[in-house]
Amino acid sequence: MDAFNLYTQMERDDVLIAFKGSITSELLTSILQIMETKMEDLHEAPRTRKKVFNVLVECLQNLYHHIDEFEVEGSALEISEKKSAIFSISRNFERYNIVTGNFVSTENVEKLTNRINMVNGLTREELKAYYKKILNNGEISDKGGGGLGFIDIAKKSGEKLEYSIREIDENYSFFTLTVKISQN
Repeated sequence: MDAFNLYTQMERDDVLIAFKGSITSELLTSILQIMETKMEDLHEAPRTRKKVFNVLVECLQNLYHHIDEFEVEGSALEISEKKSAIFSISRNFERYNIVTGNFVSTENVEKLTNRINMVNGLTREELKAYYKKILNNGEISDKGGGGLGFIDIAKKSGEKLEYSIREIDENYSFFTLTVKISQN
């Protein structure tokens, strides 16, 4: 791997932070502190800082709480690290882009895509109403949350969620989520 090429690509894409590895609560705390400092250094408007920070918190919590643990040996892709993921935060003159990627069990792909497609199909007002409905419903998912993550991200970003799923083998796929946050 050529470090200069990586540097050039990150510079071209205005990447503020990029990470690949195991997601821990300590890492999440550090990333949030770094981003808070970076946005202050960039003299970002308080409203934009709040939006980016809130969406970033939700995206990173999703990674931390919803990564499917895996251990795949002898497959097309050698993977042995549990709770491994990738994320990047970039910024251009119009918006911030938060991109997360993690492995998911194939059995969860349909549920995941249906959930995002449903959230993307709602208007801003419908998102607010659906959020309140789930919050008042009090149901807890098998991962310990109420299923509010994607709704909250869409609500706070004001944008549709972009995603892709790449099949790795019959057991696992790689899920990528892209969230765009306007600087206005």
